[in-house]
Amino acid sequence: MTNRTANRVAALMMIIMLGIAYFSSLGDSMTMDELAHLPAGYSYISQHDMRLNPEHPPLVKDMAGLGVWLWSKISGTTINFPDQIKAWKDDVNGQWDFGSAFMYHSGNDADKMLYYGRLPIFLFLLFLGFYVFKWARELFGNQAAFLALFLYSFSPTFIAHGRLVTTDVAASAAIFISLYYFIEWLKDPGTKNLIIAGLVFGVALCAKFSVVLMIPLFIFTLLVWLITSIYKNKKSLEEKIIENSASISELLIKYIGGFVLLCLIALVVIYIIYVPHVLNYPMERQVSDIKFILQSYSNGPDQTPMQSCHTLSRLGRCPAELTIRMAAKPVLRPLAQYFYGLLMVFQRASGGNTTYFLGEVSAAGWKTYFPIIYAVKEPLTPHILTVIALIFATYSLKRSFWNDTIKRFLLWTKNHIAEFSMLSFIALYWASSLTSNLNIGVRHILPTFPFIYPLVSNQITKWLSIEGPIKKLSFFGAINFIASTLIGTTIKYLAVGILLFWQVISIINIYPYYLTYFNELVGGPANGYRYATDSNLDWGQDFKRLTNWVNEKNIKEIYVDYFGGTTGEYYLDGKLKPWWGDRNPKELPPNSYLAVSATLLQQGRGAPAPNYTSPTGYYDWLNLFEPITVIGNSIFVYHIPNTDGLAN
Repeated sequence: MTNRTANRVAALMMIIMLGIAYFSSLGDSMTMDELAHLPAGYSYISQHDMRLNPEHPPLVKDMAGLGVWLWSKISGTTINFPDQIKAWKDDVNGQWDFGSAFMYHSGNDADKMLYYGRLPIFLFLLFLGFYVFKWARELFGNQAAFLALFLYSFSPTFIAHGRLVTTDVAASAAIFISLYYFIEWLKDPGTKNLIIAGLVFGVALCAKFSVVLMIPLFIFTLLVWLITSIYKNKKSLEEKIIENSASISELLIKYIGGFVLLCLIALVVIYIIYVPHVLNYPMERQVSDIKFILQSYSNGPDQTPMQSCHTLSRLGRCPAELTIRMAAKPVLRPLAQYFYGLLMVFQRASGGNTTYFLGEVSAAGWKTYFPIIYAVKEPLTPHILTVIALIFATYSLKRSFWNDTIKRFLLWTKNHIAEFSMLSFIALYWASSLTSNLNIGVRHILPTFPFIYPLVSNQITKWLSIEGPIKKLSFFGAINFIASTLIGTTIKYLAVGILLFWQVISIINIYPYYLTYFNELVGGPANGYRYATDSNLDWGQDFKRLTNWVNEKNIKEIYVDYFGGTTGEYYLDGKLKPWWGDRNPKELPPNSYLAVSATLLQQGRGAPAPNYTSPTGYYDWLNLFEPITVIGNSIFVYHIPNTDGLAN
């Protein structure tokens, strides 16, 4: 297959993915995080003020805000910016109240703003798909690249999150692309590759703060590269030179100095991106906001300024004090805003979020959360292919590899630094996730998926290839070898084809509810709520579908306990009656309709995990009733004839 034909096939896969993502998003209402991200992004573009949602870098929000701003200018639509409300003027990071006011209470067209805010986000899906195919083809050839792109293009998780004004797919793209260019620089440490790698990494760091994990990965990969470079040329002791005719010391200076320059370039990019975001953010307000948000960071503020930076027992507080000091220096304010957001992420990750998982409710997380969520949220096809790939890779290790293992490993790493860096990132990111208390969705391990796909695809294509011993055979022996090889290869191709077809059918069957995808291990999406909620299943995406159902059934009044970013009154107006979990069910009048988001329902029915002290069980009474329908797998609707038999 020529490269031109291969490119066309790859483009077709991406078009299908983007088409599925686009059309499936049209019925989705605003999800929880979008309520903070989209209004914040518009405020950055229109006000040049980053007081809202500083815990996420601005890249994704800027693109969404720019989409809304361009739509308003091109269409002549006036967008009302509520800059006189308390959430903007007085509150510290009043993102949720401001988002609700901006989208639903200021006379703006919420659906149009959401539509045009989401449109630019599809670019991240496109860029990531391009680089998954590009890097896989450069490393492993067309066949592996096609398989890697297929697994990506038909991933329900990427389709689900690539449609939303959220940072997870952007982070995946940023991490993958920045590692690609870092490896390019390692292989050819010229000025051009250094500048490109630095620029790309700087932009990547403005996608999501988890990209900061690339810094230790880069350092580790660089050290391994230097060690293997020196080791590989150790055999040429009489020459005492490295392949590029530089001495070992010059090699170290070139790479270590280059890496420092790369990081400085990235820092300059961050600075430039953040400058317009603090232009109209009053310095006094910025300092005050940072002090307020970080007041509990690492045992609270210093008694005397900067005390923690020279006191070993309080050294953990030093970054917060430095950030506050930087915010008071006009020239350093952009960097202060970046580090402010980064510290907010550290602070939140240690605190956790209340969530439901396998019948329990906790704010501290579970060590088994991400392995199980990965097992049930990804389709079975990549899981089965991964198992085959692992078995084949292990089997393919030559017995001689285990003799002089260190030498052979160093030589392999030198020749396969890209694969080594991919495996290292997967290990690093999973280790970080497993130690985090923030267990709110498979999306938090999404950046590892684009690395898994090419690595698995490489082993699968090797497994599929026709290989056999090259030796003299008798005529009948040759016939037997050819026949058995062809039959075996045909069966393998058929098996892989069935697996891929299975994934396509799974993707078609769940359209358009991709956020709620669970695989066959748990009985599919309809049973997903039993295992996990939040962004795994219910992020508020189905409220407009609930509205359509209420109108179709001509229901005059419905009680709603909703988890998401939408303001229900905007769609249901007088039909909506607010409900919350700890209300007495006897307050419901006879023949009531009650809609409860799966996230809130399961938090109200799950058992408290150890050390979780908040109330649970407040929705146990709903176990006496069967839902009359489930909207989009995420909103449970009940008809309550009466509550006479319920205890108070």
